[in-house]
Amino acid sequence: HEDVNPLVFVLFRVVVWLYSLLTYLPALLLGYSSSGSLSHPSQWVKARSVSGRPAGPYRDVAALDRLTTCLQPGVNTLDRVFEISAQRFSKQDFLGTRQVLREEEEKQENGRVFKKVILGEYQWLSYGQAYRAARDFGSGLLALGQKPCKNIAIFCETRTEWIIAAQACFMYNFPLVTLYSTLGGPAIAHGLKQTEVSHIITSKELLETKLKLILMEVPRLQHIIVVDDKPISWPGYPRGISVHSIATIQALGAKPENVSRQRRSPCPGDIAVIMYTSGSTGVPKGVMISHSNLIASIAGMAERIPDLGVNDTYIAYLPLAHVLELSAEMVCVAYGCRIGYSSPQTLADQSTKIKKGSKGDSTVLQPTLMAAVPEIMDRIYKNVMLKVEEMGVVQKTLFILAYNYKMEQLAKGNRTPLCDKLVFQKVRVLLGGRTRVLLSGGAPLSAATQRFMNICLCCPVGQGYGLTETCGAGTISQLWDYSTGRVGAPLVCCEIQLKDWVEGGYQSTDKPCPRGEVLIGGPSVTMGYYKNETMNRENFFVDKNGQRWFCTGDIGEFQADGCLKIVDRKKDLVKLQAGEYVSLGKVEAMLKNCPLIDNICAYANSDESFVIGFVVPNQKQLLLLAEKRGICGTWVEICSNPVMEEEVLKIINDTALAAQLERFEIPRKICLSSEPWTPETGLVTDAFKLKRKEIKSHYQHDIERMYGNM
Repeated sequence: HEDVNPLVFVLFRVVVWLYSLLTYLPALLLGYSSSGSLSHPSQWVKARSVSGRPAGPYRDVAALDRLTTCLQPGVNTLDRVFEISAQRFSKQDFLGTRQVLREEEEKQENGRVFKKVILGEYQWLSYGQAYRAARDFGSGLLALGQKPCKNIAIFCETRTEWIIAAQACFMYNFPLVTLYSTLGGPAIAHGLKQTEVSHIITSKELLETKLKLILMEVPRLQHIIVVDDKPISWPGYPRGISVHSIATIQALGAKPENVSRQRRSPCPGDIAVIMYTSGSTGVPKGVMISHSNLIASIAGMAERIPDLGVNDTYIAYLPLAHVLELSAEMVCVAYGCRIGYSSPQTLADQSTKIKKGSKGDSTVLQPTLMAAVPEIMDRIYKNVMLKVEEMGVVQKTLFILAYNYKMEQLAKGNRTPLCDKLVFQKVRVLLGGRTRVLLSGGAPLSAATQRFMNICLCCPVGQGYGLTETCGAGTISQLWDYSTGRVGAPLVCCEIQLKDWVEGGYQSTDKPCPRGEVLIGGPSVTMGYYKNETMNRENFFVDKNGQRWFCTGDIGEFQADGCLKIVDRKKDLVKLQAGEYVSLGKVEAMLKNCPLIDNICAYANSDESFVIGFVVPNQKQLLLLAEKRGICGTWVEICSNPVMEEEVLKIINDTALAAQLERFEIPRKICLSSEPWTPETGLVTDAFKLKRKEIKSHYQHDIERMYGNM
């Protein structure tokens, strides 16, 4: 409020008050207003300890007696879910893909050339058509020699064909090995060799750019099925490897002699997916996920999203090889929602591959549901806030007033239709204008970004916490709970208990909130790591009741209303030379709110007395700072300029002190990275989590420089 003239502020409040008065009665009669409730929903108890002990286990209040295992009785395998939906929603739109009308090359001011696309409307496959396509594909794979209970791999971008191939594998009981499209050659070869696949499903681009280079390292591979239609011939492949198009396999499967062959349906305990995590440390591990694990997980997720149904449209652009995306799309399948495919490069009108003046996917699709990783939400938040800074005085004043007013009203549980219509509609259309639920997962979401999404995009954010090892299930915050910094109560399919970590100073007897390592138990906890008994013994256990548990390595605290807050991570804790413990993840989370920082990795060596940091700066903000300080040069020269490092360090120091970080937690030296960290660089995972080991080795020279060991 302090930036705004008090008279303008009073005038604004009077207008809003008059509007609220005029609309209060009809809103009350129609049930829109939530005022009048005894307490705000964020204060309601959402989970309780079923043992009565502060360590738990904690369960959602709706699942105190029994954890949910399936969406409906008897539907306990993924092929049954799809079969029922194909019958119920046969003619409804299911999978949508935009036509590529043409590609153009666009020259930038710096001389670089970018490929831009002009896309048409979405073209849709109905539930019935998709079911027949999956059935024919599965039948064709069987005819091609793929055996039930024998692994088959998919190495492909998120697209219609991915989900059709997956449904085919679920139907015919082929365990599906999933690999991120951004994995490097050695990691891909490791996954394919370990699972001994003879068949792999891929795209033309990934075959030519990545798979082709490692074929000689995968001796059992016999058949490559390409999801693109063209070209027809595939020269230059090793002898013994056949390349087919998906259409050819579907035609083979549709032949009467193949259609009539009996298929072996899966059992609930059969492996549905072996999901290779891109992992923030070491070689990727294959997590074995059964049909019953995924069914329990999607039942838990669906319970947190009200009114799911045929009127919902989900925009799919995250990697389907990630458990968050696969679970979200399976929820859509179960409820008859539409799924429109996109990519991070074509998501919005401003996305990198969208030609200026043409429409991004969200504008055309107008989704109601969306899953996102914090990295993408942070980007939207920073871009909008930079535009606000560039606004004229009147516009900027109105925006600040509306923002602060809506924040107040949300805290009371009230809606703000006037502000939404007059001020935030322009921001809301960035994601199509109809988004009613945003699910966030993969990493912690900052309080500032979550508040921004709630206020400016006019839709609730369900912040979730889960891991591949728990089939994505853990917690999702209730959509009416606008509190920040927490990940909500346990889902109805799992329970959570805390295990004391004395060395780190976290115990269930801590006041005011019990704290400890987060352990997740229930039907969604997976079967363990593929061919890795040592890690299975370290991370999984079965209790006396026969329930499986996974030890996450994350430190959490349960608050009075039963919501979980993640406060630390075992592996992120470093002890400095003087004995102080520094949580690197906590430092990064606090400093990421700084507008100058797009990404940051804090680093500390136990032999040293201070923390250092690697920073990916925001290009626009850093160039403005360089201009103010009279520093010229290329982007690389500006980033490697010691004066700029000092300037950024001052701003980081101010941000850290405002966030109440301890002096020993604040980075004393930094290195500015001129290159952004993407999954392609190998420095972050596909969910944009930092790969600390890779970052350390990539910046080893800078670590030595900053610690003065040169």
